[in-house]
Amino acid sequence: MVRAMTSSRFLPLFVLAVSVCALATAYVAQYGFGLRPCSLCLTQRVPFAVAGILALIALLRPLSWQRALMALAGLAFLINAGIAVYHVGVEQKWWDSTCAASQSGAVNLNDLSALMSKPAEARCDEPAWQWHGITMAALNIVFSGGLALVVLAALPRKGRR
Repeated sequence: MVRAMTSSRFLPLFVLAVSVCALATAYVAQYGFGLRPCSLCLTQRVPFAVAGILALIALLRPLSWQRALMALAGLAFLINAGIAVYHVGVEQKWWDSTCAASQSGAVNLNDLSALMSKPAEARCDEPAWQWHGITMAALNIVFSGGLALVVLAALPRKGRR
């Protein structure tokens, strides 16, 4: 069992599976439960896609590429944790964001009809879902940060296979 865990294919398969599951969860929340994502929510999906693509490349390339590709995947997860920290700060109104700003000022009739024809965009400072004050962005800090630590700690050491 331990030998299977240290297999050269385990880490890329793990990263690919986690990335696909994370993206699937986001799309189910959006289309299955009607939770509209804001622009920061959509941005947080990108590192999962990048990590998944890197894992897929690592599975298709020679073993010598795996360490670098998995290090980049771990970095993608770490960046995603940073985006999630920023997103939580916007939700808690610790700082402002352009996607949280409301439009103010006078609007002429043509602008008003154009605004009414577009669907309303989700605001970054209003969480679509929360449980006891914990939002999806806050959960993503722990999830992505934990993934980054796991992936970077599991990188095969040089000279060991």
